Amino acid sequence: MTPGTGIPRLSSTPVARAFGAVLSGAFAVGRRLRHPRPIHPRGAVLSGHVRWIPDAEPSGIAWIDRTPDGPVPVVARVSRSIGLPAPLPDIVGLALRVEADGEPADIELASTGWTVPARFALRAHRRVERARFGTLFPYRGTRGPVLVGARTRRGRPAATDPRELRAADERTWSLTLGHATALGAWHPFAVVDLRLDDDQDDTGLRFDAVRHPLPGSHAYAWVRAARQPSYARVQPAHPEVRMPR
Repeated sequence: MTPGTGIPRLSSTPVARAFGAVLSGAFAVGRRLRHPRPIHPRGAVLSGHVRWIPDAEPSGIAWIDRTPDGPVPVVARVSRSIGLPAPLPDIVGLALRVEADGEPADIELASTGWTVPARFALRAHRRVERARFGTLFPYRGTRGPVLVGARTRRGRPAATDPRELRAADERTWSLTLGHATALGAWHPFAVVDLRLDDDQDDTGLRFDAVRHPLPGSHAYAWVRAARQPSYARVQPAHPEVRMPR
């Protein structure tokens, strides 16, 4: 593995490596046109808590299965991928960060379908609260591949672009987090409640689920090969890391 990037060496996963190289090139072009974020250029910063659901179905990932004693703080960013104006449909991104053993742990979600095979395809939405979110790429747990997903329980975010904010907004966006095998049913394991954060500076919110994995999870070599070249291309080598409060 190439040090510091999470990218497998050239001899590993050649197909995924080729896909990753193409994606990296596209991101490089995008960064020249839209610096520093070629996708998800603007996003609203949210904060809140994750509350675990008692007696949830185990996943094989320790962070999901190990129910904490109380709510866990989370900081999040919700954004539109291409950056189209809100009336138009766009791929919605939702990234979550929690602290685990003193380190950041990231979950990167995008609007996808919910069933098979739609959960492996991106889907554009006009309204964020109507989207279903998934990780697209699976985590590697002790029981095999695990997808993480989210769907709205109630409410909606105040905005996906901080420029849309005109005044303080105290509404709560509540989502259910779930896990599933690649072809299996979704199992709810936690509820996350998010509100607009007072600090909308997202400089320290560069998410990377491979460099900042959930405890008890690993990234498959083909996942690292497919996604990490583009991350290494557009993210700083040692980015500022904003933690939940």
